[in-house]
Amino acid sequence: MAKLQMQRVSICALKRDRKAILEKLQSLGTLEVNVIEDESLTKMDTSPAKQRFDRKVHQTQTALEILNTYVPEKKSMFASLEGRRDVESHDFSQAVFSRKKVVDTAKRVAAVDKEIAEKKATILKMEAQIDSMQPWLSLEVPLDFKGTEKTGMLVGTMDPETTLENIYTYLKEFDDSLEAVEVDIISKDRNATYVSAIALKEILGKVEEALRLNGFTKPANPVNMVPKDYVEQLKVDIQSCEAEIADSKKEMETLAATRREIEMVADYYRMRKDKYEVLGLLPQSERTFFLSGYMPAEEVPKIEKEIASKYQCVVDIEEIKEEEEPPVVLKNGAFASSIEGVVESYGLPGKNDIDPSKITMVFFIIFFGLMLSDAAYGAIVSIVCFILLKKFPKISEGMRKSLRLFMFCGLSTLVWGLLFGGVFGDLVQIVTKTFFDHEIILKPIWFAPLDKPMLLLTLSLLFGVIHMFVGLGIKAYVCIKDKRYLDAFCDVGLWYLMLTGLILMLLPTDIFASISQMTFSFPPVVNTIAKVMAAAGAIGIFLMSGRSSKNPVLRLGLGAYDLYNITGWLSDILSYSRLLALGLATGVVASVINQMGSMAGKSVAGVIIFIFAFVFGHLLNMAINLLGAYVHTSRLQYVEFFGKFYDGDGRPFNPFKTNNEYVDIKED
Repeated sequence: MAKLQMQRVSICALKRDRKAILEKLQSLGTLEVNVIEDESLTKMDTSPAKQRFDRKVHQTQTALEILNTYVPEKKSMFASLEGRRDVESHDFSQAVFSRKKVVDTAKRVAAVDKEIAEKKATILKMEAQIDSMQPWLSLEVPLDFKGTEKTGMLVGTMDPETTLENIYTYLKEFDDSLEAVEVDIISKDRNATYVSAIALKEILGKVEEALRLNGFTKPANPVNMVPKDYVEQLKVDIQSCEAEIADSKKEMETLAATRREIEMVADYYRMRKDKYEVLGLLPQSERTFFLSGYMPAEEVPKIEKEIASKYQCVVDIEEIKEEEEPPVVLKNGAFASSIEGVVESYGLPGKNDIDPSKITMVFFIIFFGLMLSDAAYGAIVSIVCFILLKKFPKISEGMRKSLRLFMFCGLSTLVWGLLFGGVFGDLVQIVTKTFFDHEIILKPIWFAPLDKPMLLLTLSLLFGVIHMFVGLGIKAYVCIKDKRYLDAFCDVGLWYLMLTGLILMLLPTDIFASISQMTFSFPPVVNTIAKVMAAAGAIGIFLMSGRSSKNPVLRLGLGAYDLYNITGWLSDILSYSRLLALGLATGVVASVINQMGSMAGKSVAGVIIFIFAFVFGHLLNMAINLLGAYVHTSRLQYVEFFGKFYDGDGRPFNPFKTNNEYVDIKED
């Protein structure tokens, strides 16, 4: 159980070396910087520089996103597991040296993207105009045609139900003199009737007024071209825009050649932004600056080697004070470190906690395997995780731990599956019986859960008792480690005494025999000892749980309340019946899939149907039960196990380091 010892590291150095020292600390990535408040010292305002670097990061990041849109890289489906790209330090330095040119390239990428977007918007606008011209295509004069020397012309729309007869009626009702008017219906659709009217200029105003009273509306933007010619011109303009877009895309392909340089410069400005953010926190005098923070004790020699020996500075190493709350760093071997992500999801160990990773890992893989409980599923999970771990060595640390966890869980599932005789459910039996007319039954090494579910329930509850007793034991260990011996006896020893007595009393009963299908018979003296243990533990809990209170009545009340918590123990133990439920569910569903696949019988079609049902059915069953096993196993750790001894109120270690997104720089 490894929770690294932390130390406080304080550095006082010359102001001229501050950037170099910060860059070295950033590359080491082992120091979490704390803010030092001292009224006699000043702090540098780095906000303008941070904003400038942040803007550069945004420009380069935007350019990369645009390039990925127009010129995407060919990546495998596992590209997210490949990690950051390694680059030589001189290549990175060369990209940084030409960063102004690279940023200009990034700006050009954004400008080309804007041009393409504008051209596409223009095309959409012209296509909308073409659509709006469709009803007028048979009109042989421009929409804004004013007429001849003596006549005028009106074009517009009216209600879709309007007929030519209606229009003449409207004109006659408005003024009997409006007879010398030539009205044509250009076209109709479900939205409007498109009309034109020609009349002498002296009565054109009355004609327009008469039509307006009956829903006549002129076009919003009448063009000065014949609609058919205008549409042809728009199509030519669209082709021109599409050609310009094609040229812009070709330019984008050319710009994509600088993708790697843009990635390096983006990470460079990201590092600069982080460095100036820390720089703004450092108190400074006229010639010196001060820096303080937390660091794992095992990393301190690196600071002494890389900083103290190379710069004129003072490096002070201090032990953590009692009132300080340092960050937490876990360090375990390959086996126990796999569970650190699960532990961190609950909360890192606090100041008075121990790291529960090793013991949690043991119970996690046991419970996971018992819940999934199919040897084939376990083998598949382990093999896939092992291949991914070997194929992608630069995978992120968090993902590496998760894959390693599932690999171990898969091995546990393989073992439990062989013990229970589950290989894709009852696949061997179904296949041999259906397609080979000779039934072969794969016998379990131990027992088949479907045949003896009560035995599996007993096993599940036994694991629950062991799991929670171990949790109590860890609590006792912490108390003894902190020299709280009375707490260890009262809060753990008395509970052990009472619970052990109650279990010994339960074992010989008919209730337990009916559940477990096992019988126990103890000598009378053992039964007497069990009753004494249970009574002594209960009395001790009743008298000692409220020992912190000086009020005797309140003390006994707290003791009675704590004793009532025995019901909580009962519910916690029953929670482990989920091991039974999920273990049976995997096997039952797998067997149902096999039965469904074999319903078509021994034929070519039957084989095809079986293969289809087998592949998709078992993939779905495995996915669902993998998720269920992970969630419910985690719950047993968080609620039933951690609840006995673990606070999880530690805060994570957040060192000042290079948070690169694209590249890892190889140091010379």
